[in-house]
Formats: sequence, structure tokens, C-alpha cells
Amino acid sequence: MAPQPTTPGVTINAAGKKSFIPLENNPEVFTSLMHNLGVSSKLTCHDIYTLDRSFLATIPRPVHALIFIAPGPVYHRVRARHDGGTGSGSRVDEHITYDATGPDEPILWFRQTIGNACGLYSLVHAVGNGSARAHVQPDTLIDRLLKQAEPLHRVKRAAVLYDSLELERVHMAAAVEGDSHAPESQEKVGYHFITFVKGKDGHLWELEGSWDPIDRGVIEEGEDLLSERVVEMGVGKFVEEAEGNVGFSVVAVVTEE
Repeated sequence: MAPQPTTPGVTINAAGKKSFIPLENNPEVFTSLMHNLGVSSKLTCHDIYTLDRSFLATIPRPVHALIFIAPGPVYHRVRARHDGGTGSGSRVDEHITYDATGPDEPILWFRQTIGNACGLYSLVHAVGNGSARAHVQPDTLIDRLLKQAEPLHRVKRAAVLYDSLELERVHMAAAVEGDSHAPESQEKVGYHFITFVKGKDGHLWELEGSWDPIDRGVIEEGEDLLSERVVEMGVGKFVEEAEGNVGFSVVAVVTEE
């Protein structure tokens, strides 16, 4: 018999895998969760409605991270065209070899082992990397988790998030916020949450818990995550593959004084 979950709404299947109720795709929900994890209230999430340059100029700066929510078919087409994927769903482990650790690692990446927690992993990647990391408050939940995980290899690192009951409870509280009906934790969600951050090496990194981190290239001096060339290097690949599909969205993690 599978172990019983301790947090209402969490499920554990017969194989012992834990699943959460997925987050609503809503910047207010993301912002609330981010703050409850222990990130400064100066950081907020904003919807990016269009990649038109005039609109992007209205987004508060600095932009610390971009989160792209992609329908499964769009995600797999990008993987097939640019990253050696097959164009269809495949086992997580087939595309994961990354095992870097420690403070010299250009990015901090987590393999996703909790079902339907794509939004949570995306936010952890957003605030655990780049300039957002400076806004993590000392001795908070997210601060403790990031520090515990940093020296570990991917399996033990993944367990840091998987085994945290406090993280489980904070996520589940956020999952029932928002305007829409929260799906059950065992329901399959057909979306991928991809996070784009600037690594310690000055490169644009694409982070998603079912695939190795991808280095998309150098962010030049004077550029940020919404600069035209940087958008083309990252988010633009997914928008191009969407081919008119309006089921995707982009969220920016920004500083708002």
C-alpha cells in the first residue's frame, strides 16, 4: 500500500509518486506563492501579453526571470527542432544527465519528481537563480531549501523539495487560490513551465524539470531578458513553434518598488 499523504489534496499513487494540485496560471497566485516561500515583497509577477517591443517597454525593470507556459505539443516541437527530442512525450530520465553541484555551478536546477508541480519548480528556478536570488530573505523556507540543495547531486537535490512538508503545505495553499476551479492532483496537466534566467556565467539558461538545463547563449552587456535578441534566443523559439496557438503565456518576475 502506498504511504498516505499528510496534506489535504496531495495524492500518492501506487508507485509511491507524490502529486500536487497544479497552480492556476495566474501572476497573482505566483506572486503570493513566491512571497510565502520567503522572497522579498519587492518581487512580483507580471503577465506578458505580447512580445511587441512597445508593450515590453512598459514592463518594470529589472526582469529577473521569464516563465513560459507552453502546451505540450509546442514544447515537444521545440525540443525536436532545437534540442534532440523526438517531438513527442518521453520518459523524464531520457534527457537528464546534468549533475553539477556547488557554488561554481552557473545555475541551480532541480529535476521535477513531484507530479503536477511544474509551476512550483518554475518559481523555484526563477528565484533560486540570477538576480532574483538576492531577494530571497534569510532563514526563510526557500532560503533553507536552496542552501540545502546547492551542494547535492540531482537525485538528492530533488529529494530536498520532494521531502519538504512545509513546501508541500505552502504550495497547496496557493493551488486553491485564484479564479478558476482547482483540478484534482491526480489529473494530468498538458502544459510545461519553462523558466529563463541569467546564469552566473552571463548566459541565458532555460530550465525545466523534465529536461537538462539548456545554455541558450551569452546575454551581452546592456541586454536583459526582454531585449529583442535575448527573447529570440529563448521565449521566441516557443512562440514561433506555437503557430498561432493561443494556449501559451509568458510571466515576468520583476522588481517593483
